[in-house]
Amino acid sequence: MMRRRAFIASGLGLCTAPLVALAQHAGKVARIGILVGTTPERVARNPRWGAFLKGLRDLGWVEGQNLVIEWRFAEGQLGRLAELAADLARIRVDAIVTAPAPSALAAQVATRSIPIVVLDPGDPVGLGLVASLARPGGNITGTTSIAPELAAKRLALLKEAVPAMVRVAVLANAAIPPAEIAIRELDAAAKVLGVQIQLVPIQGVKGIEQAFGEIARQHADGIVVFPDPLTFSNEVAITSFALKSRIPALYGAMEFVQAGGLMSYGPSYQEMFRRGATYVDRILKGAKPADLPIEQPTRFEFVLNLKTAKALGLAIPQSVLLRADRVIE
Repeated sequence: MMRRRAFIASGLGLCTAPLVALAQHAGKVARIGILVGTTPERVARNPRWGAFLKGLRDLGWVEGQNLVIEWRFAEGQLGRLAELAADLARIRVDAIVTAPAPSALAAQVATRSIPIVVLDPGDPVGLGLVASLARPGGNITGTTSIAPELAAKRLALLKEAVPAMVRVAVLANAAIPPAEIAIRELDAAAKVLGVQIQLVPIQGVKGIEQAFGEIARQHADGIVVFPDPLTFSNEVAITSFALKSRIPALYGAMEFVQAGGLMSYGPSYQEMFRRGATYVDRILKGAKPADLPIEQPTRFEFVLNLKTAKALGLAIPQSVLLRADRVIE
């Protein structure tokens, strides 16, 4: 575990002071657990976690001085999350931080007393993590990427970029289906925009190719991809399929565009994770999760890959180009 903690610290530019230094630091030392479904290598490369840890440092929590972080990695085996969450509960950390939904659900089962800060769990109300966004009511709080207008905005942007688009496939992880609010928004927007949408659930990693086949059978001329652990970890396969099939696609996070996808629209995940550090800070200072409303995103990013647009033979309208926060050429 020490080696892995050092790996994360090195990858994110953090302090790697030996933990024995904690004993020499005056005052209470806080201990938090971070539960993730992926690997140390992916976490070290992920700017979201870098933003979270920087947020902690900016608030005065420095690993090796007044903070111990217990990392737990499921290494892509989500079935391990339950035992890892139970281990964090057993050692009685002061708070557990999770991202995304599978980790949050595992932590919820493991403890109803230790505060849990969730980062991007999808729909925390629909998943049963909290009673409501405004009044969580238990030991869980944090940030969510759910925003009422998000799904409709994505579909509208894709339609504006591809005016001839009629049939849109919505690609999502079957284990973490799109929130009900997102489906309602998509249906309403589709009627206004004159397009037809069809949900294409991915049944695990082995189901990705089957999902691609279903999109082809539907003769979809547009794809909307929901961001979740399964789609994130297979972003290259998904973006490559869309490019090879010459189907314009809009993704829920800029990592897909960086991997060759056409465009993305979604919350600033780095800002969400940085805000998550504020929740940890308040909890370590005595606040109760039940009294801390779940925070929805207020900052959104539209990213466009012109190289991919050219490969698809698309002429992106000027009205779309002007709204892009970032353009990859």
